[in-house]
Amino acid sequence: MIGGVFTLGALYAGGVDTGWTFYTPFSTMFSHSNVIIAVAGVFIVGFSSILTGLNFIVTVHTMRAPGMTWFRLPLFVWANYATSIILVLATPVLAMTLALLVAERVLHVGIFDPALGGDPLLFQHLFWFYSHPAVYIMVLPAMGVASEIIPCFARKRIFGYRFMAYAILGIASIGFLVWGHHMFVSGQSMYASMVFSLLSFLVAIPSAIKVFNWTATLYKGRITFSAPMLYALGFVGLFTIGGLAGLTLASLALDVHLTDTYYVIAHFHYIMVGGTVMAYLGGVHFWWPKMTGRTYPEMLGRVAALIIFFGFNLTFFPQYLLGLEGMPRRYHTYPPEFQVLNVLSSAGASILAVGYLLPFCYLIWSLFYGKRAGPNPWRATGLEWQTSSPPPKHNFEHMPVVRRDAYQYDPETGDEAPQ
Repeated sequence: MIGGVFTLGALYAGGVDTGWTFYTPFSTMFSHSNVIIAVAGVFIVGFSSILTGLNFIVTVHTMRAPGMTWFRLPLFVWANYATSIILVLATPVLAMTLALLVAERVLHVGIFDPALGGDPLLFQHLFWFYSHPAVYIMVLPAMGVASEIIPCFARKRIFGYRFMAYAILGIASIGFLVWGHHMFVSGQSMYASMVFSLLSFLVAIPSAIKVFNWTATLYKGRITFSAPMLYALGFVGLFTIGGLAGLTLASLALDVHLTDTYYVIAHFHYIMVGGTVMAYLGGVHFWWPKMTGRTYPEMLGRVAALIIFFGFNLTFFPQYLLGLEGMPRRYHTYPPEFQVLNVLSSAGASILAVGYLLPFCYLIWSLFYGKRAGPNPWRATGLEWQTSSPPPKHNFEHMPVVRRDAYQYDPETGDEAPQ
């Protein structure tokens, strides 16, 4: 997210050579590119995140339907609520950090520049205090999407609803305390690194709760392997692999060897691309009939989900092996002994591209030629499925009243439980 904003800023600023992190002292002492203009753009764009988070928080607090208590909220709403808290609390820190960078560059105040008495590690602390929670800004909504899809296609109520809601809040809270694991080899205090290592292991607990509860929801369910379900299951699998790799990187001794290798590349992509993008594609397929009033070719949806899952693993799993063998990232050449794994990774990327292209094609096709979808083609229990597809203006003709908990499926038939 930040990298994209910085790239956009660089486009209009005429180029920035600091990298997406804007690390000091290079960005304050040595860079002669358009740093200030790019930083100003990022500073302004940050307000969109803050205001969006504030909008969601106020909406959840004040505009719930009658009967929609806190523990009747869909987990997707819980996930976006927690994400909004991160946006409101973390983004101002990034804004202040960039403002300090500009102040040092223009006024020559010693904040980060060691030549002026500043501390370059301070910039890294402030930067990663935002940038690690930014990962959860993208992952938490994906978890919410999976929590909507899995109960629907398992025809079961989500296992441990309250634990799932508290786990979402736990991930958002602990996520603010682990930024230092990005700095194990930066020169920060060894004692600080030990604390950040422990906290990084701790954040795995609420994440594990969610994986275990999704798995328990599937147990003895009436599972239908529709396209949204395949995407959601792919998310759970890839997120689990990426999360286990994260525990490896949270270990101080291992991280020293693995930092700046392709192991980090693989870990990041298993979480942010394999996991998150797959969940978002599942959400697009799940709510597509509701948004457009049209259905897509179900078989093509399933094929695309399987191609993406296979192509992603072929692309990035070899990079775990490359990282373990010490291949560094950000180098345009590599020793010949890494050739086979790199070729496999490139082949996987080609397959992955086909998988991403397929949904783009058949979803566009479905807008014009897809069959008409009824109000509830998945027989789901969410409130959004109780109105027409696509919904009318303001979503409902009359204010709905909520009289049941979320995900109430009949344990015998798998249909919506009676009132």
